[in-house]
Amino acid sequence: MKNFITVGPCLAAALFVATAATAAAAPVNCQFRTDAPDRHVVVRGDTLWDIADKFLQQPWCWPTVWDLNRAEIANPHWIYPDQVIWFDRAAGRLRLGDSAGANHGAGNAGVPTERRSPAVRSSAIGAAAIASIPSAEIAPFLSQPLIVENDALASAPRIVATADGHVFIGQGDQAYVRGNLGAATTFQVYRPGRPLTDPDSGQVLAHEALYLGTVTLQASAGADSDVHTVRATTTVEEMGAGDRLTPLQPAQTPQYAPHPPATRIDARVLAVQGGVQYAGRHQVVSINRGKLDGLDIGAVLRLYHAGRTVPDTTAPTGWFGRAQQVRLPDDQVGSLFIFRVFNRVSYGLIMQATAPVVVGDNATSPE
Repeated sequence: MKNFITVGPCLAAALFVATAATAAAAPVNCQFRTDAPDRHVVVRGDTLWDIADKFLQQPWCWPTVWDLNRAEIANPHWIYPDQVIWFDRAAGRLRLGDSAGANHGAGNAGVPTERRSPAVRSSAIGAAAIASIPSAEIAPFLSQPLIVENDALASAPRIVATADGHVFIGQGDQAYVRGNLGAATTFQVYRPGRPLTDPDSGQVLAHEALYLGTVTLQASAGADSDVHTVRATTTVEEMGAGDRLTPLQPAQTPQYAPHPPATRIDARVLAVQGGVQYAGRHQVVSINRGKLDGLDIGAVLRLYHAGRTVPDTTAPTGWFGRAQQVRLPDDQVGSLFIFRVFNRVSYGLIMQATAPVVVGDNATSPE
């Protein structure tokens, strides 16, 4: 995927974000694992998160422990298969080398060194760079509408009729649209789906958007009509009257640099993608917090099952023989990497899971 980058070019920004976040939130202790290996040879299919998990107790801490120079930070693709990540235990840093023996010099009192020469990587080689997090799992969620917020639903242009009176249209068919199209000529078509309701307040935060395909403007409304003519250019589902349009946005290159949220976040899981109740590693969930709550792309949250309230059968009974109730502590079940943020809702990829994540689970700032 060309619109994904590794963490290299955004590492400086990540350090800035992490510094700012630390000033506003409780600091997070980024410790190496006691069983961390001395080295790891990068292979195709690795992700930076998975590599960091071999060395760090909190794998999302990787931007704070890489020993990179300015040239490497500026390089948009800096980690490739066959390179070596090695653990400098004396300095408490991770360093980058290659597997050709460059890391095993005898200089610097036995500390591995690497001699570098100026080099240029072609774009073809750059395409083989290791991604920060799994790209395939979130690719559809980056290019398609996920939700429609309440204030946008009423004003979105909508299909009012189809050519020849057909109930639905497919690729190549025409349709007629009412609403303000602005200056855009290509649109994504979606159908408002189920509401996303805040489990705490009961408010409808937004509606899920079922992506249907794209249409292209054929003719703008004339002086004697307020209806535009469009043609379906791609379809994944049939389109019909009542379906809405949103301008096709240019491809984005998200900054996948992990960091704690800048403010304290206490969120709940709203939904699991696919309409199921349970989710595991590398599945996408939505939560009831967004930009307005201080979340941004790359924020990492911890996932918890809420502690159950159970009767304490070992304590004296109360009135009418009722057992005393005690609340068990929350049980951490995973970590969530936020990759797309709206005003009041965000989407995250479950990076680690020790038990199934369920709708209603808590998602909170790491401590």
